[in-house]
Amino acid sequence: MPIIGQLIKGLVHASQYVTGDRDPVTEQRTVLKELLTQAVDTAFGKKYGFQRILEATSPPIAFAEAVPFFDYHKINEEWWYRQHGLAQSNITWPGAPDYYALSSGTTGKKSKRIPVTDAMINAIKTAGVKQIIALKNFDLPADFFEKGILMLGSSTDLTQRKHHLEGEISGISASNIPSWFRGYYKPGEAIAEIDDWDERVAQIIKEAPDWDIGALSGIPSWMELMLKAVIDAHGLDTIHDIWPNLRVYTSGGVAFGPYEKSFHALMGKPVTVIDTYLASEGFIAFQNRPDTDAMQLITDNGIYFEFVPFDETAIEADGSLSPSARALRLDQVEKGVDYVLLISTVAGAWRYMIGDTITFTDVDRAEIQITGRTKFFLNTVGSQLSVNKLNDAVHGLETEYDIRIPEYTLCAKKFEDGFYHSWYLGSDSDIDTDTVATALDNFLKEANKNYKVARSKALKGVKVHMVPPHIFHEWSAASKKKGGQVKMERVMGEERFSEWETFVTDTIAQ
Repeated sequence: MPIIGQLIKGLVHASQYVTGDRDPVTEQRTVLKELLTQAVDTAFGKKYGFQRILEATSPPIAFAEAVPFFDYHKINEEWWYRQHGLAQSNITWPGAPDYYALSSGTTGKKSKRIPVTDAMINAIKTAGVKQIIALKNFDLPADFFEKGILMLGSSTDLTQRKHHLEGEISGISASNIPSWFRGYYKPGEAIAEIDDWDERVAQIIKEAPDWDIGALSGIPSWMELMLKAVIDAHGLDTIHDIWPNLRVYTSGGVAFGPYEKSFHALMGKPVTVIDTYLASEGFIAFQNRPDTDAMQLITDNGIYFEFVPFDETAIEADGSLSPSARALRLDQVEKGVDYVLLISTVAGAWRYMIGDTITFTDVDRAEIQITGRTKFFLNTVGSQLSVNKLNDAVHGLETEYDIRIPEYTLCAKKFEDGFYHSWYLGSDSDIDTDTVATALDNFLKEANKNYKVARSKALKGVKVHMVPPHIFHEWSAASKKKGGQVKMERVMGEERFSEWETFVTDTIAQ
């Protein structure tokens, strides 16, 4: 009888009587006031009159009127740079950050340094507890709560700078796990500190038979590589041959859809997949019920959200928000509309464009889906395709032809006779590329009327190249580092795409 598991499960279920019903709109008003109050005496708070905003009839309206939009480059060049080399305090948040999360976005080569304060660390921990509490909705057996949780992220061996530590957010989070969780945490502190991905996986392979894993957590692409390595090294058919009690996979970082088929092929029995949204700037949302694939915004925990309707008038040519764009509050959004997400946080980000676009699937529950990246919105010659539409088309190919395509990228590329969407699909399947190109084209015509119009005018068609999936992993590794928060670009500009095509040619030739 799993006594400890029964106890933990009982506590998780009892929490619903403590937390009560949510009111996301009211929670957001409270969070904004808390943020403004705590930062009122910072240099940023004095510049933009946080005290006046707090005294206003409607602080949310006054806040939107007083504070401009920021992206990383704007806030870093105007404010955060003072915290880096000069190590000044009280710039955009009280005190000085103890950590910086290194984030290059999606396989970019130059890292951003996102401040991570103690308040943000505590907010991430609190969000993690909320996610554990939400497991009561997934009808898991009591013994699940006694199993290990394998978290596959970046190294916890953070780099010591003069005034702070830095690393990727998954490494920072793992290095700050609560003491009560350490008994469940795998691969354990010693392996988690290993910086080299291949060496870390080798140690996981060695220890794997001794672990009783109930849950996995990490970015799908790297999780798949690790699972395949364990399966191959131990001569298994599926990962359940070594971890028979594996029941849950917590996905994050990218949409799980493109990896769904290849991931489940590694399983011997069904696994519950739970989506999360942990960014370098904070823990934003997680899936809290089984009858949806949407995630619930964490509206009461150190992040204030705003939403800019996403169209060509909202984004400038350099990717920043237009100063005339209108940001909406949570009580003003509509279901099914794409929005650029803005956040203000306990780490001193203010009206900060995180770079993701989202849509609401349930406004009352504040449930969202990530629809793409502002830089990955494919709008050349009016096609207006978001990443979720591209993912849907790839999933359609997998279903129609019974193939696996865990990775892809594309570019609206100009050829001699005009623009084509040039796709690279990562698959080991032997299938005619002309057939796939026609099917892709048809899927997208059915899914998006703007694409259909573009195809009747300036967009000439679709070109498809099939390459082994490992090339995508090698590209990510060459661009940055294996196993971290590295995510494959789904849409590239022509210059970056030219680099990609050269890399593919050289890799295949080796």
